[in-house]
Amino acid sequence: MASRRRFKQTRSLKDRLASFAKDAREKASSLPPGAEKDELLRKAGQADTTARAAIWINSPGLQPPK
Repeated sequence: MASRRRFKQTRSLKDRLASFAKDAREKASSLPPGAEKDELLRKAGQADTTARAAIWINSPGLQPPK
C-alpha cells in the first residue's frame, strides 16, 4: 500500500481560512455580477464560518462531555 505524503502546516487553520476568504472577496469584487461572483462570496462566507467554529472548538472553556 502506498504511504500518504504528509507535511506540516506552517500557518494555523484560522490564518489559512482568513487568507482564503480575503483573497476570494478581492477576486469577487473585480468580477461582474453573476454565478462565479456569487460562488466566490459563498465560499468566503463558509471560510469565515469555519474559522469561527474552529476558534470555538479550540477554546479553553469548552469541556468534553462527562
